[in-house]
Amino acid sequence: MSGCIVGWAHGKFGKREGTDLEALLAEVCAGALADAGVAPGDVDEIYVGHFGGGFVKQDFPASLVLQASDALRFKPATRVENACATGSAAVHQGLNALAAKKARIVLVAGVEKMTETPGDKIGEILMKASYVKEEDRPGMSFAGVFGHIAQLYAQRYGDPSEAMARIAAKNHRNGCANPYAQLRKDLGFEFCNAVSDKNPLVAGPLRRTDCSLVSDGAAALVLADFGTAMSLGKAVAFRAAAQVNDYLPMSRRDIVAFEGCAMAWKKAYAEAGVTLDDLRLVETHDCFTIAELVQYEAMGLAKPGQGARVAAEGVTEKTGRLPVNASGGLKSKGHPIGATGVSMHVMAAMQATGAAGDMQVPKPGLAGVFNMGGAAVANYVSILEPLRA
Repeated sequence: MSGCIVGWAHGKFGKREGTDLEALLAEVCAGALADAGVAPGDVDEIYVGHFGGGFVKQDFPASLVLQASDALRFKPATRVENACATGSAAVHQGLNALAAKKARIVLVAGVEKMTETPGDKIGEILMKASYVKEEDRPGMSFAGVFGHIAQLYAQRYGDPSEAMARIAAKNHRNGCANPYAQLRKDLGFEFCNAVSDKNPLVAGPLRRTDCSLVSDGAAALVLADFGTAMSLGKAVAFRAAAQVNDYLPMSRRDIVAFEGCAMAWKKAYAEAGVTLDDLRLVETHDCFTIAELVQYEAMGLAKPGQGARVAAEGVTEKTGRLPVNASGGLKSKGHPIGATGVSMHVMAAMQATGAAGDMQVPKPGLAGVFNMGGAAVANYVSILEPLRA
C-alpha cells in the first residue's frame, strides 16, 4: 500500500461564472484539509493537476494553492499534466512522494476553467492531446476521434449505438443523485438512442448524448503514508496504482482494443492481488460512451465485442453486479480536464467508505478507478480499499 486518502473535497462542476482558477482551487484545498483534520502547515508537498493549454489567461497554477492558507507558503508545489489523465497523474505523483519517503502528507488538487473559451477554440486546444501530425485535420475534434473509433468498432463487431445509448442513459440517471454534477437530468434510453433536433449527430455515429460536457471545476485529496493515516479519522488505501502509456499515433495500435487500458488493469489486479470479481464498483473514463463500452472489454468485464451485452443486461447499473460510474461519470458530472482524475478518486473513496449519500452503491468495498489521457494513450488505474471510514 503506497499511501492512503485521508480527506477530500469536491466543488460543483459546470459553468462556474464569476469565479476563477484561484478561487476554485482555494475552495477545494481548504475543504480537503479540513475534511482530513490536517493543518495546512503539516502538508509536505503539493501537486496540482491542470491541463491548461490556453483555456484561461492564467497559467502556472501550482502556487495558486497557497492562496488557500498562508501556512502553505514555502511548501514545494508542482503542476502535473498528462492530457485528460492529468488529475490521476497528480494523484500518482503524490503517492510516489509518499513511497519515496519525501513526504508524510501530500495535498493533491485538480482544476480546470474551460467555459470562458469559445467552443471552436476548445476543440483546437483539446486536439493538442492527439497526434497532431496525423490526426489534427481541418474540422477534426476529439468527438471526431472517438466517432472514428465507434465506426471501426461497428465494422468489427456490429453497430454499438444502442449500447452507447444505454450507457448514456445510465450515467445521466446516476448523475441525478450527484450534487456536484453539471447535468442532473434523467434523459432516458429512448431519447439517448434517437437522433433528433435536441440530440443531433455530432461526429460519425456519436450523438450529443454520447459526448461529455465542457466544464469548470475542481476537486482535492489529502494523501498520507500508512502510519500517519492510521492516526487520522479515515483512510482509504491504494491497493494498486498502475500507469501504462501507449503510442500516441492511433495508426500504430489497435485503437478498438484499448490495449494500454487493458494492460493498466492487468498490472493493477496483479499489484493488488485481486481480480475484477473482487471490485464493488468502478469509476471509469466515459469521455464518450464508446470509450466506456470499450473499457468494459479492456477491464475484463466482457470479451472483445461483447460490451453491449454487459450494458443490456444491467451488469453496470448502480444495483448491478459491478456498478460503473454511479457518480454519473463524465457524461453527467462534466469533464473539467485537470480535475477529472482527482474527482474520480474522490467519488470512489466516498463510495468505498459508504459516504456517497444518494449516489451510494448497495455493497461498498474495493473500488476501481480508470482515467485516460487522449484515446487510451495515458492509462491510470487505482484500486482503493477502505481501512477507516
